[in-house]
Amino acid sequence: MPKHGKNFRNKAEGIDRTVLYNAEDGVKKVIDSSYAKFDETFDVAIKLGVDPRHADQMIRSSVSLPHGTGKVSRVLVFAKGEKEAEALDAGADFVGGDDLVEKIKDGWLEFDKTVATPDMMGTVGKIGRILGPRNLMPNAKLGTVTFDIAEVVKEIKGGKVDFRVDKAGIIHAGIGKVSFGQEKLVENLLAFVIRIVQLKPSASKGIYLKSITVSSTMGPGVKLDPLVVRTIIK
Repeated sequence: MPKHGKNFRNKAEGIDRTVLYNAEDGVKKVIDSSYAKFDETFDVAIKLGVDPRHADQMIRSSVSLPHGTGKVSRVLVFAKGEKEAEALDAGADFVGGDDLVEKIKDGWLEFDKTVATPDMMGTVGKIGRILGPRNLMPNAKLGTVTFDIAEVVKEIKGGKVDFRVDKAGIIHAGIGKVSFGQEKLVENLLAFVIRIVQLKPSASKGIYLKSITVSSTMGPGVKLDPLVVRTIIK
């Protein structure tokens, strides 16, 4: 079993594993326990009372965070005509059609997010086996198959986060940087949890927010009290 390094162990000593922290205190613990020489990502893991094996309990969506993620995504747009110009004006990094498909077939993948107009999905489908496994396929449920190209590109550039529940019923996401500070990270966290609550499936019975754990990239996890977080949201 792998052992944590000295820095991790020293920081973990300051966190009481038997305590469920409120949002403000939990975020502060994460910031205080950050020790890497780079600006660590602020991560959240939420365990939900859903069974992803059932289609009516599969959760997949996105949320625009009030303070973004601290990461600027490279956006590729599949569009033509006036929508191509619209995408470029909105800040898209790459725009095209068959030319981009061929480039991707040759192994080029220097982008983080993809968007497509509905009329281009036939073209995009040719590289579905390449984009799909990398979570790069445009998806209507995530709002990335749309004619509202400018709005979506601006949202992504502004810090829109895509997420989905995994087989264990957990949603993982990076929702900011430690350098944001406590106030901004708490606001991002609450916005993220609010979106998760809004997506509660009617088929989900019992406790929906089972656990919430936050951490920095290299730091120890801090458990939050789901009831307290839910009360703040209300």
